[in-house]
Amino acid sequence: MTNTTLSGSDFLLVEGGKRLKGAVKISGSKNASLPIMMATLLTKEPCVVRNVPTLLDVKNAVELLELIGANVKFEDHNVFVEVKRLQNYVAPDYLVRRMRASILVAGPLLARLGKAVVGMPGGCSIGARLIDQHLKVFEKGGAFITVRNGYIHMEVEKIKPVEHTFEVITVTGTENALMFLSRCEKRSILRNTALEPEVIDLIEVLRKMGVDIEVEGRTMVIRGNPELRGFDHTVIPDRIEAGTLAVAGFITGGDVVLEGVCPEHMGSQLEKLKEAGAVIEILGLDKIRVIGNSKINPLEISTSEYPGFPTDMQAQFTVLCCIADGVSQITENIFENRFQHVNELQRMGAKINLKGRTAIVFGQDRLSGAEVFSTDLRASASLVLAGLVAEGTTVVREIHHLDRGYERLEDKLNTLGARIERITNARSTG
Repeated sequence: MTNTTLSGSDFLLVEGGKRLKGAVKISGSKNASLPIMMATLLTKEPCVVRNVPTLLDVKNAVELLELIGANVKFEDHNVFVEVKRLQNYVAPDYLVRRMRASILVAGPLLARLGKAVVGMPGGCSIGARLIDQHLKVFEKGGAFITVRNGYIHMEVEKIKPVEHTFEVITVTGTENALMFLSRCEKRSILRNTALEPEVIDLIEVLRKMGVDIEVEGRTMVIRGNPELRGFDHTVIPDRIEAGTLAVAGFITGGDVVLEGVCPEHMGSQLEKLKEAGAVIEILGLDKIRVIGNSKINPLEISTSEYPGFPTDMQAQFTVLCCIADGVSQITENIFENRFQHVNELQRMGAKINLKGRTAIVFGQDRLSGAEVFSTDLRASASLVLAGLVAEGTTVVREIHHLDRGYERLEDKLNTLGARIERITNARSTG
C-alpha cells in the first residue's frame, strides 16, 4: 500500500484483532520541521533541513516558502532552501487556513523585510488557539499591526529589544518571538516560554545561524545578529508519532521496537504506558521496546505543557483507556475543544462521559468496528488505533487530517502486522 496520493476522499479500512510485532522507524518531527523551514527566510545563504517527514503540512510549507520567493527542493526527506531575495510578504488566506503553522512566517518576514501580511490562522478545529501572544511581542518590538479584510498587516521600521512575559505558555508564540528577535543585536528577554523539544530544536538552528540564545528555566535571553548564516540541521524524531505507535503496540498486546526515537522526549508518555501495564525497555540512545499484556490498567491523565503529558497524545490514550480494566479519568487542560473524537469512539461502543474538560472512561473488553469520521489530526490517529482493537472492520473517513501529521501511518502499522487498507478517490460525492 502507498500513501503517495493524499486526498480528502481517501479512507482507511482497519481490520481489528491483529497483534503488532516487529520494528518500525520513526519519522522526523512535523512540529519541529515547520518552524525550522520558516527560519530559512531569515538568511540569504543556503539552508538544509534533514529528516523532514513527507506530509501535507510540509508540502503546504514548501508551497508557502516558494510563494514568498524561496528556491526550494524537497527530496528524500531533505529540504534545500535558498532565499536570496524575498519577493512577497503575504501568506495568503487559503494556505493559512490549511495549516496554522503558516503564522510562523510573520516573525522571519518582519525580521528580514520589516513587513508581513498573514491570513487569520486555520488548522485543526480543537480550540481557539489565539495568536494575540505573538502580536504582543511584535508590538513591543516596534511593529504596527492592523487587521483588515481577514488579514493581519504588520510593519516595523527597526526592531527594538523586547522584555516580555507570555500570559500563557505558547509553542508557536515562543517560536515566532525568537525568529522575530533573531536579527535584533540588543538583548531581549522572554519569560514564561515554551520548552517543548521542538522549540529547543529551533533554538539549536538559530544558534547555528549566529543568534546568541540562553535558556534558564522558562526564561530566554536573546541577542540577535543582523547577518545570519545558513545552516545544515537534522530534525529531531517525532515524539508524537512514536507515542502513537507505542500505544498501538501496547493495546494490541504486541511487542514493538521503535527505532530512531529520543526516549528523553517521551518521559511522560512512557510513564503512563508503564502505569497502564506496559513493559518498556530503553535499548540504547534511540530505540524503545514496548511490550503489551492481557491486562490494561486504568489511568488518570491531565494534559499540560512539556515536560507534562502532551495534549497531542490525549486522544490516543483515550482509546487505551476504553479497553482498560476499570474507570479512567482524562482532563484536557490545553485546548477546550479536544474531545471531538469521543463521539466517534462512542459509535464503536466506547463508554465515555464528558464533564467539561474531563472525560470519564469506563473500560470494557473490546470495541466494535464502525464507520467513523476524523475531526482533527490526533483524533484521526486515535480512530485508527481504535480500529486495531475493535471486532470486525472500521472505516475511518476524512483522513486528510491524518496525512497532515503522520507519514504513512497505515504502512508503518502494516509492517508490524496490522491489516489496514487505504481506499483512494473511491467515495461518492453525490
